Amino acid sequence: MKFKKPAFWDYKSPNFLSYVLLPLTIFILINNFFINKSRPKERKIKSICVGNIYIGGTGKTPLTLEISKTLNDLNYKTVIVKKFYKNQIDEQRLISKKTKLLCFKKRKEALDDAIKKNIDVAIFDDGLQDRSIKYDLSLVCFNNLKWVGNGLLIPAGPLREKLSSILKYDGIFLSGNIENTLKIKKDIKRINPNIKIFEAYYRPINLDKFNLKNKYLIFSGIGNPDSFRKMLFKYRFNIIDELRFPDHHVYTKKDIYKIKLYAKKLGAKILTTEKDHIKLDKNSSKDINFLKIDMIIKEKKKLINFIKSKI
Repeated sequence: MKFKKPAFWDYKSPNFLSYVLLPLTIFILINNFFINKSRPKERKIKSICVGNIYIGGTGKTPLTLEISKTLNDLNYKTVIVKKFYKNQIDEQRLISKKTKLLCFKKRKEALDDAIKKNIDVAIFDDGLQDRSIKYDLSLVCFNNLKWVGNGLLIPAGPLREKLSSILKYDGIFLSGNIENTLKIKKDIKRINPNIKIFEAYYRPINLDKFNLKNKYLIFSGIGNPDSFRKMLFKYRFNIIDELRFPDHHVYTKKDIYKIKLYAKKLGAKILTTEKDHIKLDKNSSKDINFLKIDMIIKEKKKLINFIKSKI
């Protein structure tokens, strides 16, 4: 299913439409009541969940990949687990390109398969709201630019759970431009003084491929296109226009034709994200470049020690 977030979800405070939809959040509250019931803990394998309570781009997948790489470097045998969704082939391909992925219709089935394969640690990309598994370590991701949007539950706002749900989680990751995070940290600590807070930012690793004097048309179908755009401006790309598609958008030949035709009209090069580029076939990807990024974790040693204490 294609999904494009309503703009009012990310207003700093609720608007009239948010209040109109507020009664419908009762269904999320009922669902979350059952989420909070006790879940069985798998003793034969350690598990880490990197998830979110805010719908949209929060950096889950880059963080999952970075934790997997870090643990592999420490001689842990890891695998990344994702629940299979037809509309998330982009993330599945991206993970498979970089490391081992188990992708099943049910996360518990993937966990059972990981046990059979003698995996030390299963790292879940999403799944905090899955009632079938109790994780050894649970991390909640936020983008500091969006934070919690208007602070309301779906469909009045972008939250799967109330912010107070961070009481039951182990750590929080703030990613984005990680500027002006002091107030966010204070809000978090006011609710859960004991939760660990980590920060991460993104760094392009293929800048040498680009001539920054060129004009660029950018496009993306990701959860938080603002972060992509802000990064490009930070590194002085000359962005003359932008096309936005719903998260996990599957590009048709017609989409690509229109993008290339528009770029030609503008006299611009075309640039997208790695997550979007991986969905394009060889012919479609011709003359379309992508920005490759790494997630850089601040105080990484502190994170490693925290993870090791949990697994």
